[in-house]
Amino acid sequence: MTEPLRSTGWSVAPAFTAHAQTTDMTLLFDEVGLTQLAGDPPVAWQTPWSEFTNVELTRSRRSVSLGATVGAVRYTWTNRELATYDQLAALVREHVGGVERHRRSRGAIVAVAVIVLVASVTGGVGAWLNRSSSSVNELASARSINLTQKDLPDAFAPLTDASVSPLSAIFPQSTQVITSTTMPPSTTTTTKSDAVFAQAATLFQRCLGVTAQRDRVYGAAGQQPDYQVSSKIYTAATYGGIEVASTSQYYATTTMVRHDTREMSLADFGSCFTTSNAAIVLAAFAKPQPTSNVATNWRPLTFVTGWSRGGVTLIKLPYGIGALHLVMVVVTSGHYEVTLGVLVNDWSDAEVFTSGLVNTMLARMTSTSARAV
Repeated sequence: MTEPLRSTGWSVAPAFTAHAQTTDMTLLFDEVGLTQLAGDPPVAWQTPWSEFTNVELTRSRRSVSLGATVGAVRYTWTNRELATYDQLAALVREHVGGVERHRRSRGAIVAVAVIVLVASVTGGVGAWLNRSSSSVNELASARSINLTQKDLPDAFAPLTDASVSPLSAIFPQSTQVITSTTMPPSTTTTTKSDAVFAQAATLFQRCLGVTAQRDRVYGAAGQQPDYQVSSKIYTAATYGGIEVASTSQYYATTTMVRHDTREMSLADFGSCFTTSNAAIVLAAFAKPQPTSNVATNWRPLTFVTGWSRGGVTLIKLPYGIGALHLVMVVVTSGHYEVTLGVLVNDWSDAEVFTSGLVNTMLARMTSTSARAV
């Protein structure tokens, strides 16, 4: 077993998030994985070794380079300090594989990796208690995935009257349990009128390029979860004002979730889904609804095995609320499909925090020992 290694003076390209520090970074290598520290106060990104495949460590006469791929993006860490190369090479060989004395050509490098974001200036990803997966029923499992107060920084609190939140247009009350016999004919979280729902569905299907008959999100091809339950809506003054909520759905079979995920993996799902939910929110305020895609795709930075896609758009609301960013993310794994909604003023500042919330829910969905408290 190799000794842990702390190494300073690293740079990374490209940046993990917009405006993130890319130079003068510290990397920690140990039995668990790789941790990257940057900034003051430090922001930490950790990668478990189990999530790496085909990682490549190379050394030239002047530098050491460690490469990995995050989704479709190739990240490269570089350091001009060569003294720790042998110890680092031993760690890489032990846990993930390839070490090269000389840098290969760019075209020869092929790697797949998933990077974990475990901390940010806003706090960690929450606390969990052990549970036995065989001893909980489907409803309890669905409840256990949702956000709770303990997942959030101290500045957050649940809204006393959730109905005043624009998110209440798309997230049912936390006290409401929706079953397969009471669920509207879609896998969305909408609770509004049939006319509003139909308009949002048409907008989504036209945006994504699917027919109503084949659409599994709003359309006739959708299968109903056994249970759906939502979190409370939490709010804080941070990020210029923010509200967050989640809805968890438990499906009878993992095949149902895989089929839904296949449609939701289409290129513009995140933006189209966000646009359709923006239409529902705007309709609740009697504001004109979009007639085309007004959102952009956003993909959270995640480390746990699972699937997530999202989108973000700016919506203008009346009554002094003003313009806010609506962020919608869908997360799937196993028997679960979870929708996260964020309404925030300063989205660029809240992006890392939102990725942390996605990681919280993904960890619960994929772990037999993870449960909301």
